Amino acid sequence: MNEMSDDTTTQQAEPVPAQASALPQDELARLTDDIIAAIKTVYDPEIPADIYELGLIYKIDIEDDRSVRIEMTLTAPGCPVAGEMPGWVENAVGTVEGVSGVEVSMVFDPPWTPDRMSEEAQIAVGWY
Repeated sequence: MNEMSDDTTTQQAEPVPAQASALPQDELARLTDDIIAAIKTVYDPEIPADIYELGLIYKIDIEDDRSVRIEMTLTAPGCPVAGEMPGWVENAVGTVEGVSGVEVSMVFDPPWTPDRMSEEAQIAVGWY
C-alpha cells in the first residue's frame, strides 16, 4: 500500500514511502500528483479555497491495484454539504487516468481547525 498520511506537523496529507510497492515509482508519483490535482478541483461552497488547501484531506492510500482510499473531514460536522462532499471527491479522483476505484470516508478525529489550512488557503480567505 502506498500512503499519503496526516502528520501533526503538516497541514495537508503528505506522501509516506511505501513499505513494498508493486507500482513503479514514476507511476506512483504521477498518480499522486494527478490525485491531488483532482482533489484541488473540489471546493467547499462556503469558503473560496479548495478542500486540499483547506486541509480537509487527512489521508490518501494508493493501493497496488491502483484503487484509492481517502479519509477526509469537514470544517464543521454540521456542514450543509456533508452528505455530498465525499461524492464530489470520489467523482473527481475517479476521473484520474489509471485509478481503478475510489472510496472516500468521512472522519472527525482529529477535528479540523484553521491551523490545517495552507498559506494559499489562508490568503484566499483573507486570514493571512
